[in-house]
Amino acid sequence: MLNLTSPLQMLLLFSLLCLAGLANLYSISYLSDLVIFKKQLIWVLTGLVIMVAISHLKPIALKRYSFTFYLLLLVLLALIFVFGKTVSGSRSWFQIGPISIQPSEFIKIGIIMTLANHYASDVIIKKTHGLKDLVKPVALLLVPTLAVLAQPDMGTVIIMLSIGSSIILFMGISRKNLLQIIIIILISTVPLWHFLIKDYQKERIYSFLDTSSDPFGISYNSIQSQIAIGSGMGYGKGFSLGSQSNLNFLPAHHTDFAFSVIAEEWGFRGSVFLLLLYFSIVLFILNIAKSLEDRFSIVTCFGIAAMFFWHAVINIAMVTGLLPIIGTPLFLISYGGSSTLTAFIGIGIVLCLAKK
Repeated sequence: MLNLTSPLQMLLLFSLLCLAGLANLYSISYLSDLVIFKKQLIWVLTGLVIMVAISHLKPIALKRYSFTFYLLLLVLLALIFVFGKTVSGSRSWFQIGPISIQPSEFIKIGIIMTLANHYASDVIIKKTHGLKDLVKPVALLLVPTLAVLAQPDMGTVIIMLSIGSSIILFMGISRKNLLQIIIIILISTVPLWHFLIKDYQKERIYSFLDTSSDPFGISYNSIQSQIAIGSGMGYGKGFSLGSQSNLNFLPAHHTDFAFSVIAEEWGFRGSVFLLLLYFSIVLFILNIAKSLEDRFSIVTCFGIAAMFFWHAVINIAMVTGLLPIIGTPLFLISYGGSSTLTAFIGIGIVLCLAKK
């Protein structure tokens, strides 16, 4: 019988997602000695150990050290500009021997926990918060966001802003103040466009608006992704039989465009199954949050649900041509150690807080 507040059933769905991701990477890398698959398997096993360790912590420890964890990650984000490795124009990684670590992935957890700690420490519970009440949470969100924007890593920035904004809206904002914030954001888009958005990022937006403008240049990735998804049709070409990925027409098919491989090989039914897995996990986390009593646990679980939700929505919208290409991985389906560990840490925290 399905119990939407059962951590065990949520963990089962999460395990299915891990297996789907590993199977997809096996299909992608079997022609190249399974190098990517073997690396991802190591990351998944490492994440499993970390998840189990976190799940055995006392919930009070997560709240007590949440801000310390946040500050530590801010220090790492600062050090990235000194010791970081530049990949694809973004200085986002620490290279430690054969291992690459991306602190901006982990800061998502830091933002969630420190915002939860902030709202849990409110003496008076408010249904809506005024502009003065938003100064601290917005600052807690913007400090790491600006650091990641300077790397630059627009995909991670959008995910961070989406998660943080979801939490702030969840805690309540009056309609008047929300309207004022929207107006401020709209006004700020002009200076942001001229002074913060890089030329190559502008080109991605232009190509999104008109993919035919440069089909063999900036629009190539998006076009090939849509070809791969469309060619899968209802039932797909079959496991490891995707021509777009195996013949290397589809760039970054093991990272940003991993969902395109799923759609090509397993078709519409495989894509829907994957979407159901993601949104079922989100639904489980939200129902677990609803069953909890203290505000820190509720807000933290909500933030982790938002993290899974936005990663899925933004990545799939990106590869299907509904959003510009911004470089956002799909949790556990895309290859990547830091994003994989972030997903496992998030689930570990939910398991820890769900303990009665």
